[in-house]
Amino acid sequence: MHMARNLHRAGLLAAVWNRTAEKARTLAAELNVQAPATVEALGASVDAVVSCVSADADVLEVVQKLTKSLRSGAIVLDCSTIGAETARKAAETLHPTQVEFLDCPVSGGVEGARDGTLAIMVGGPEEAFERAKPILAAMGKTITHFGPTGSGQAAKATNQIMCAGIIEAVAEAMAFARAQGLPLEKIVDTLGKGAGSSWYFVHRAPNMVRGAFPAGFRVRLHEKDLTICRDMAARFGVALPVVERMLGEYAELVERGYGDEDISATFRLKTELFDTPQKPNGTLKIT
Repeated sequence: MHMARNLHRAGLLAAVWNRTAEKARTLAAELNVQAPATVEALGASVDAVVSCVSADADVLEVVQKLTKSLRSGAIVLDCSTIGAETARKAAETLHPTQVEFLDCPVSGGVEGARDGTLAIMVGGPEEAFERAKPILAAMGKTITHFGPTGSGQAAKATNQIMCAGIIEAVAEAMAFARAQGLPLEKIVDTLGKGAGSSWYFVHRAPNMVRGAFPAGFRVRLHEKDLTICRDMAARFGVALPVVERMLGEYAELVERGYGDEDISATFRLKTELFDTPQKPNGTLKIT
């Protein structure tokens, strides 16, 4: 919704559609744009479509429907996080209709979407990328073309692996600070200006201080993304230790009913490390 609002501010938004129709109607009323009843109807009324849905199958379903109505020369800019191979399948589906496809996954959280400062990683034809720049510039601040179709998704997978390591390290460090009896607000304020800081620490460690994890990026969605990373690495016969550890932690959180909380909920598991009874020799008792 934030991305749509920024497109509207740039004078680029003609219509909105969502699989939950009421969401689309509410946003359309706010922005005074159309809310077609179907994605096919939306495709017939525009020159470009920006899509952002949950998973690979959803992207392919949306693209398949758009092939029925998009005009030759149109562009689909997909901001979902999916596998690189799925992006190539989407491009192949649209190719006979002479519609270009760009995989344009984003990073920057809810804040980046709201402020129009997302980092956007793009894969697809150079000519389509050049035509799409004004649309991308309405939503993001850092916009990079990485190469042919699927390259944007490969760059996003790289980002998600980095995030996995940062998420784990921040949760572990904050749990350590809590166990030491340190004032966590001061930890965030001070270390947020130090060498170990990151966007994630500054924006999500406060969740750990409050012990509340409202969804900015849900556990189950990052779990989905890391599964994509696992599959892409497996094609090289490689297992990534950071990815495997985080997938294990996310599975635990989902099983406990925390799958729709923010990824900073990993703090729940890290604090438990310090609550685990110890053996007399000081080693942790793992059960």
